[in-house]
Amino acid sequence: MNSKTLLLYSGDGCHLCDQAKDIVFQVLPADWRLEEISIRGVPELEARYGVRIPVIAIAGGEEKGWPFTAGQVRKMVGMSEA
Repeated sequence: MNSKTLLLYSGDGCHLCDQAKDIVFQVLPADWRLEEISIRGVPELEARYGVRIPVIAIAGGEEKGWPFTAGQVRKMVGMSEA
C-alpha cells in the first residue's frame, strides 16, 4: 500500500458510507487513492469499527469516524483549506 492511500472502513448497505464516499471523492487529491474495506465478516474489524462506520484512516496514522466534513478529509491528506 502506498503512503497516499486513504482507507474507508465501511459495510454493505451502509447509507452513511455512501455519503462518506461522496465527500471523499469530492476532495481527494489526484495523487491519492481510496481503498474501501468492508468490515462485514471480519471479526476484528467488526469489533473495532462496527458501531463507528464509516471511518476514514491513513495507514498507520490518524482515523476519523463519521460524521466528518470535506475540510477534515482535506486536512487528513495534507491539503490546506482553500
